[in-house]
Amino acid sequence: MKRIFRGATIVWVALRYGLDGLVLTSFQKPWLRLLARMVSVGRDLRAPRGQRLREALERLGPIFVKFGQVLSTRRDLMPPDIADELALLQDRVPPFDSAIAIATIERAFRRPVEEVFVSFDRVPVASASIAQVHFATLRDRQGALHEVAVKVLRPGMLEVIEKDLSLMRMMAGWVDGLSADGKRLKPREVVAEFDNYLHDELDLVREAANAAQLRRNMEGLGLVEIPTIFWDFCHPEVMVMERMNGVPISQVQRLRDAGVDIPKLARDGVTIFFTQVFRDGFFHADMHPGNIQVSLEPATFGRYISLDFGIVGTLTESDKEYLAQNFAAFFRRDYKRVAELHVESGWVPANTRVNELEGAIRTVCEPYFDRPLKEISLGMVLMRLFQTSRRFQVEIQPQLVLLQKTLLNIEGLGRQLDPELDLWSTAKPFLETWMLEQVGPQRFLRELRAEAPHYAQLLPALPRLLHDYLKRAPNDARERELMALLKEQRRTNGLLQAIVYCGIGFVLGLVVVQAIVRVSLLH
Repeated sequence: MKRIFRGATIVWVALRYGLDGLVLTSFQKPWLRLLARMVSVGRDLRAPRGQRLREALERLGPIFVKFGQVLSTRRDLMPPDIADELALLQDRVPPFDSAIAIATIERAFRRPVEEVFVSFDRVPVASASIAQVHFATLRDRQGALHEVAVKVLRPGMLEVIEKDLSLMRMMAGWVDGLSADGKRLKPREVVAEFDNYLHDELDLVREAANAAQLRRNMEGLGLVEIPTIFWDFCHPEVMVMERMNGVPISQVQRLRDAGVDIPKLARDGVTIFFTQVFRDGFFHADMHPGNIQVSLEPATFGRYISLDFGIVGTLTESDKEYLAQNFAAFFRRDYKRVAELHVESGWVPANTRVNELEGAIRTVCEPYFDRPLKEISLGMVLMRLFQTSRRFQVEIQPQLVLLQKTLLNIEGLGRQLDPELDLWSTAKPFLETWMLEQVGPQRFLRELRAEAPHYAQLLPALPRLLHDYLKRAPNDARERELMALLKEQRRTNGLLQAIVYCGIGFVLGLVVVQAIVRVSLLH
């Protein structure tokens, strides 16, 4: 009943805000356009369509807001007026009452907010679908003052998300049971992955741990700044981190006026993404413009500032290797190798004809090479690849859904920064270097260093272990069998030696007899 009620609520909101018209009026059939006019009778639809869509997504809750955030980065796929409105979802979701935020903080730390912080700004500086942020001043254990950002979870989020996830599970079950593509698309597994990420996002201690891990990983790269976490002031509902000062990356003209090298910024974004994915297997998976700023501080000028680490993606070594080989082969236009990798990884059935899959991939990808971002759409490439995957029964990999979403965000971000960016040529050198590190002597030395502590413990004990093994009495069944086999082997060896010796003696005897006969004939 809860799922049915939630489904009815979604339909009601869609009708109230005129979202049906956004869909139906896009068709050319006259009867569909007439239906759109009929269902809009009696409603106030004077607000622009983009505003109505944004307000409807905000009304429906966090899952729909996140969907709108993803769409907002794809201006190549959305009309400008809708894209501009959806961009407001990145950092302008209506805030909740500051009194609730303060009550949450006081409940988490069991003391008044005035005792937790030296000062606390009651007006939120940013509000998102899951939480909102307040600026504050904090005194640490050593007495030093720090400017911090305090992230507070929205109240009642778990119940709202559970309702939507329950509806998604039901719909996934329908797709799985009724669709011919159910087995290939794995809708239940995809929803389960989404479930994990959303529940992880509701735990701000986990988000703090994600931020700390990314900060460690990115420390030596010199391209991105990640805030320091104040662990003494972290709780599942509250997270306190270093306050970062930067310009939102969507304000490109302001960055350009400040002297930031925009094309380099776009290339750096690609490098950060591929480093996190292929080197670390741990990547920021919510990279819409609301979560990214650019530093104008002299010491870190032109570097990215990453915020909001509630959703991160992880890849296994096997996933990284197959993805890297696929990308490297793709950039070399070695479509046969791409097809072979899909078969080897089990993403397509083992009986797939490699030459046919190779030809299909070539047909999709070849027209898009050697073009800047403004002339291609990775979204369209993925859509055509998806159509091809249906023909060849390519199985969806649920663990890669976040990566695909993030890749679309990266492309949308790159398109805003530098439409002339050549994504392929920017990424190719990085992947080739990474591949050499994976198969060359560097990987051998790295793995040798990793195993060194184990070897250091094993080598001193090895002589004693060998002595004990050789000295040990053969008292168990396996060793008795081994000794019996050895005994039988010695007996067989003795028999074979006797046969060989007899044979040699027989041959030597014939030679001697022949020699005696010849000598007798000569005399």
